[in-house]
Amino acid sequence: MDASCISYKDTGYFSPTVIDYIDDIADLKPFYSHRPDMNGFAELLKSKKVVADREILFQVLSEQYSRISDFGFPISDLVSQNLEQLKSPNTYTITTGHQLNIFAGPLYFIYKIVTAIKLASQLKEQFPDKNFVPVYWMASEDHDFAEINYTTIGGKKVHWWYEASGATGRLNPDTIRQALNQYKGVLGFEQHAPELAAIVETAYTKFDKLADATRYMVDSLFGKYGLVIIDADDHRLKQQFAPIIAQDITEQNSFKNITATNEQLHALGVHIQVNPREINFFYLKEHLRERIVFEADTYKVLNSEISFTKEELLTEINQYPERFSPNVVMRPLYQECILPNIAYVGGGAEVVYWLELKSNFEHYKVDFPILILRNSGLVIRKEYASKIAKMELSGADIFKTTDLIKNDWVRKHSQHNLSLTEEWRELSAIFERIKLRSFKIDTTLAPSTEAVQARLKKAIDNLEKKLVKAEKINYHNRLEQVDNIKADLFPKNSLQERNENFGLFYVKWGQNFIDELVRNFEPLDFKFTLLTEE
Repeated sequence: MDASCISYKDTGYFSPTVIDYIDDIADLKPFYSHRPDMNGFAELLKSKKVVADREILFQVLSEQYSRISDFGFPISDLVSQNLEQLKSPNTYTITTGHQLNIFAGPLYFIYKIVTAIKLASQLKEQFPDKNFVPVYWMASEDHDFAEINYTTIGGKKVHWWYEASGATGRLNPDTIRQALNQYKGVLGFEQHAPELAAIVETAYTKFDKLADATRYMVDSLFGKYGLVIIDADDHRLKQQFAPIIAQDITEQNSFKNITATNEQLHALGVHIQVNPREINFFYLKEHLRERIVFEADTYKVLNSEISFTKEELLTEINQYPERFSPNVVMRPLYQECILPNIAYVGGGAEVVYWLELKSNFEHYKVDFPILILRNSGLVIRKEYASKIAKMELSGADIFKTTDLIKNDWVRKHSQHNLSLTEEWRELSAIFERIKLRSFKIDTTLAPSTEAVQARLKKAIDNLEKKLVKAEKINYHNRLEQVDNIKADLFPKNSLQERNENFGLFYVKWGQNFIDELVRNFEPLDFKFTLLTEE
């Protein structure tokens, strides 16, 4: 593939706060630790304090991977090597996280992981005396099944129809057969379709937990790169976090710290992504993940009969820490407590909500990781690359609205002058003379003259639009190409990566599709990547 880049700002799809973070705007500096560049990593590595228990981490991950290898699916040598290296004090992780979307959800699921893999590789080149392990954190405790039970491939929505409750990672995918058949049907039988069909068939039929199914699928795609996949829904990992769980539930520190930070960010015009609750933990059991609230001196689990006194709660946390599941504002802290992590790779909204959290990290004396905006990409197949070239559109052009692209194209290619700018300049000069004459006769007539001028300007603008519209009709056949390009590359008028699944790209290119992403993504350049089939 041929790769080219444009700035995130020029796409029009990224928030002002994300652009400000990339541009190193001073107002945001108090809300993160180090800049997302090699100098920032050098500074962090000098002072990084790892609080994670590396031996327990290794034990848990080894057991989780055994659930794949016990079925006769070997783990890659590089994954095994990275698991061993996690025990070493000079090894650090580069982490990204996402929900357990079936069939890997939209493309950005893949892009997150590729960004982490590429960054880990580049850090190894920069700091050869240290090791860097890319990690995919499965949001296995998340209970929002409606966000993960579908994917869109080839414009077709594939849906897993099932009434689910509790943590999604614990779900048995034995009812997914209809969705699995639909997905494989869209893949077809040509090129690399049988290869991907075999991966998803094995993932969703050989394992009795969605977390293990997802691990198998993601490992099949990224194991060759040494990606380590973690399910943090584990008693031993939660034990390390138990003191913070107890302190935060009883003292509500995260609520106080993050609320204060959000007020500061709001004053800067930042759109707040998440708001903390007084208690930022769920109570987790089989088929149950409900919020914990404090009412009438009692800790209650919503939509259940479960409740605790303070003493009972502390005992429960001590004995069963795995029953306490962090919400969106506490999960990052949990992650940094159990991993030797130095960077988090996330989308634009994630980067913004992480900016809300630094004060809470400081309160609990846990190092704040470097925030990396994941790579974004647009895959342009050969037939559409040809259409774009024939229309003489630039990379930045295709991100504009359909109407704007058409208007600009018509103005550029029309044999007629569709602009009335010169005519309006002449009319404005006439009005200046009229205003001067009116003022000499009666000073109160100036506003009336300006009102007439404003009405005429509006009429001239409307006439110019009609000229462009009429010329667009003359170029109707050519401009249809714009509709086709936008419909394919920007489904639902949104970014391709937010809608389309990776499946059909894999069918066409196989593992080479992943390889090309790894080759062309540049995590620290912070540019939007256009990948064009040659």
